[in-house]
This record gives sequence, structure tokens and C-alpha cells, in this order.
Amino acid sequence: MKKPVNVFAKKASLTALATAFGASIAFSPLSSVSAEESFPFEEITANELKQGFESGEYSSKEVVQSYLDRIATYEETYNAFTFMNPNALEEAEEIDNMRENGEPLGELAGVPIVIKEAVDVEGFPTTFGWAPLSEEAGGIELAPTSDAPVVEDLKEAGAIIIGKTNIPAFSASGTNASTSWAGDTYNVVDPRLAPGGSSSGTAASVSGNFAMMGIAEETGGSIQNPAAAQALASVKPTFGLVPTTGVTPLAGGTRDVLGPHARTVEDAALMLDVIAGEDEGDPKTEAAAGNVPEDGYTASLDDEALEGKRIGLYGAEWREDGELSAETQELYDRSIAELEAQGAEVISDPFEGSGLAAFTEEAGNVGYDAFVYDLNNYLQDLDPGNESLNVNDVFEEAGEVPWTEEGPLRFLVERGVDFEGTLEDPETMPDQSEFEEAKAEYLQIIDNVMEEQDLDGFVYPQMAEEIPPLADQEANIEATTVPEINISGLPLVTVPAGYYESGSPFSLAFFGEEWSEADLIGMAYDYEQATDYRETPELDVQEGGALPETASHYAVWMMSGFAAAGLGGILWMRNRRRHTNA
Repeated sequence: MKKPVNVFAKKASLTALATAFGASIAFSPLSSVSAEESFPFEEITANELKQGFESGEYSSKEVVQSYLDRIATYEETYNAFTFMNPNALEEAEEIDNMRENGEPLGELAGVPIVIKEAVDVEGFPTTFGWAPLSEEAGGIELAPTSDAPVVEDLKEAGAIIIGKTNIPAFSASGTNASTSWAGDTYNVVDPRLAPGGSSSGTAASVSGNFAMMGIAEETGGSIQNPAAAQALASVKPTFGLVPTTGVTPLAGGTRDVLGPHARTVEDAALMLDVIAGEDEGDPKTEAAAGNVPEDGYTASLDDEALEGKRIGLYGAEWREDGELSAETQELYDRSIAELEAQGAEVISDPFEGSGLAAFTEEAGNVGYDAFVYDLNNYLQDLDPGNESLNVNDVFEEAGEVPWTEEGPLRFLVERGVDFEGTLEDPETMPDQSEFEEAKAEYLQIIDNVMEEQDLDGFVYPQMAEEIPPLADQEANIEATTVPEINISGLPLVTVPAGYYESGSPFSLAFFGEEWSEADLIGMAYDYEQATDYRETPELDVQEGGALPETASHYAVWMMSGFAAAGLGGILWMRNRRRHTNA
């Protein structure tokens, strides 16, 4: 396999990157580029793409080339990727040959997708988004010897992996990627806004039409936050529905899940069909047996799915500090009226008297105690024959640990993770009783409320207030369902539901009991079809990186100075900016 292209290599230019892919693109680094300048596959769905393949209207190679051309144009600005797949065109051509020869093809044959940096892809380094584990940023290199199960499934389905996408260090932010060795990813809806984390690059890639769909991952909001922040549909699945072996863990045995980002609910359901289900290499997924619809999640797509459904609404008894901003409440009220127009019956504050808000405050944000144990297992699985791949030796070689006062995992110390004790015996599972008790209580309260009030699910505003600016590094996306949904392990589907006056996206979160993904997807699809709120982001920025100042890197570029310096000077400053972030 050719070595993956590191899009941040200091000596590479964008022209060289385009050449590596055979892209025929003329660069004008200092001119404004608009998304309106013809991208033939803008906002296309997977089914529309497959119809074009079958009719011979276009080939997989043509489609992939178009996406690579678009990435070469905009990656300098939005910084969505960590590595690009140099074999993408060859793989697309192979799909074309198979199609021409009448060979059987998978559900995603020829569809361009992206994979979150945290997920193992054989032949690509795994960096955790952290400089000491990134060779390009001066650290060590970790190389998976096999694909994560979800990547195996996607490859078997014929998907073309365009590249891996940017994340904050250790996926430890639900708001931005500012701690990444590769620097910030920018929100394609509005670069002044936080992009959402930790699946920042996947969301930007899919929303910006750099790929059709992508793999995201969540421990505490990291699927739903970036999806909502960049006007996407997404599925945060029930814990155990999708295998997470081969994924850099944060709470691997308790909270971590993988799910799709897509521009439509239909595409999200299609990707979930491919990745969901029991996997013999991941014991957690044994619970998925019998809980995946025989006809798949796409069979639940119904534009009358909300008819007669009883829906619980966001209310005061969900969380003690959960007041919505005035504009959020206004947008949510409109959404409620739209749900009712589709035939749903809504129930206000269904948790009144349940004690959930008090319990949430009491339980705290638990589930991280086995971080060292999970990480040690992950490292050993990277290359089972390499005895040096253990948590103590890896950090010794890296020369740094991430849980220092200034490190990306300092929050785990604040949440009581005993690093000193667990590092002494990383192969012994710590006590998980606190988490298991909290999860059981959440499930009991939520299940009781659903049964007593005969509810089919809940629909909340995904955020309590609009997305904060990227420049405010102290602000967080105020998700309404984190950590409740993550500790309980329940499924959640996001769908665009409009925009604030500022242009910041507004989304709804549909959630319900375990294994109810099909019902939630059906309801979200009905809402999406009735409202159609997603707007195509207008990518219209200076290709040299003229983006708003943030707290983590240099301010708006002085274009006159760079005009004299030329493309080489722009690239040098770009990489200086990115490596300074680490």
C-alpha cells in the first residue's frame, strides 16, 4: 500500500497534493473560492449516486476524483483531514471494473467516505490527535496492523475511504479540535463557530461535501455535537450495537460508541446498516444479537412515522441547570408545532416527579475509571507481536503523558481516575460498580417514564443555546443530553431543525429506549422530509486561510504580505500555525 498522504507535511504544497491524486486543479491561493463554482455531486445522496453508477451516467473514479479536487481546493482553509488515502482512485477504478464485469457489489460500492482519526485503518498511523504520538509533529509513530471491524465492514461494502479526519487530542473535547497536533478544524457553516467535537473533521468533511458520509465516535457528545454544529444527520447508537474494537478509547468498556455522520437521515441509516451488529472480536456487541432489524434501518424510513407517536418534550425535571436560551426555546417551540403537524402527540416535562434531575447532579460524569486498562488493551491489539506496545512503554517512548495539569486528559484526574494505581497494574480491570449503578438507575428512571406515560421516544433541542464562537476556548457546546445518554447507553439521532438569527445551526435530538434506532430514524426521517431545514454551506473564503482569530493560533492572515511571499510562504506559515497548536 502506498504511504498515506499527510496533508500537513511541511515540504508539500497543495499543488503537489493534487498531483499525488491525479487531480487536475489550478490553484489561486490568494483568490476567493466559492462552492457555487460547480461541484457536480453537491448534496447528492448515496441512492442518487448509486443510480448514476448503475445507469452509467458517471463512474466511481470520476466521483472520487471530483471529491479529491474539491478537497484540494478547500482543505487549506477548513483543515478537516489528518491523512489522505493515496489509493482512493485505484480503489474506485477497481469498483468500476467489477461493476462493468457484472460482479456483485456492496451497498456502498464507490461511495466516498471518511473515517475519524481515532479509528484504526491499516496502513495509516494512529495519532490520538496528540503531538507526542504524531511522527509528523515530532513524536513517535503507532501503526495498526489491521483495520477496525467497522472499517472492514465498510471496505467489504465497497466504500472508498478518502482519508482520516481531524480530532482534538485524545478526543477529549466535545466542542473543537484546538488541541490537535494538526490544528483547528473549522466549521463549514461558519468558520467563526466552534465545529463541534470530537468528530470535528468528519462533520466538516461531510457537511462541506468533501465526502458523502463518515464515521464519527462519541463518549460524551462527540457524534451529536459536531453533527448539530454543522447541520448534519447523525446516529449515536445504543452501546454495543456497533463494534468499537480498534478505536482509541476514552471510556471503551462503558461509553464509547461509533456512528454515522451524513447529510440526510437516509444516508445515516444506510451507513448504520453496514456497521451495526454483533462482531466476534468485540464482546460488547453480543448484546446486539437479535436487536438489529432484519430488513435494516433503511426499512424504517417512513414519511408518516410520526403519526400517532407520543413524544416526550424537554422540561425542567430533566436537568437542574438545563434552562434553554430564549431563542433556543423559540426554535424548539416551532419544532414542537412541526412535530404535531406530522401527527405526533407531545407530552410536556414527562420526567416531572421522577427525580432524574437530582440523580443526574448526584451521579456526576462517570465511566472513565478503566481508561488505562482500555488503552493498554488497545495498544496491545495494534500489533499483538510487539511487546513494547503497552501503556507504560509507549508513554515512556513518547516522553510525555497526557494527564498532566496542562495535558488534554487532565479532566480525568478531576473525575477521580487513579493513574498512579492503574499504571502499576494496567492489565487489571478497575472497579466499575459506580458506573454500573449509575447506568442502571438512569435506565430504570427513563424506562419507567416511557412506560408510565406510554411514550415512543423523546425529542429535545440538541443544544440549550447556540454554538459558541471558536475564539472562546473556554466555552463549550451546551448539549442537553450529555452525559445522561452516554452513561445510560441509549441511542440518539440528530436532524437539522433550522438556524439561529446569527446563522448558527439548530438541531433536534430524537432519543429513546435501548435498541430503538429504527423507530428513532423513522421519526427523524419524517421530520426531515416535512421541514428540509439543511442548507448547503457556502464555502467562500480566502484559500490562504483568512479565518477569524482564535485563542489557539494566529489571527487573520495579512494578505498583502503573503502575496509577496507566494505559495511557499503561505504553506510555511500554515504549518507553523498548526504545529504551534501542539
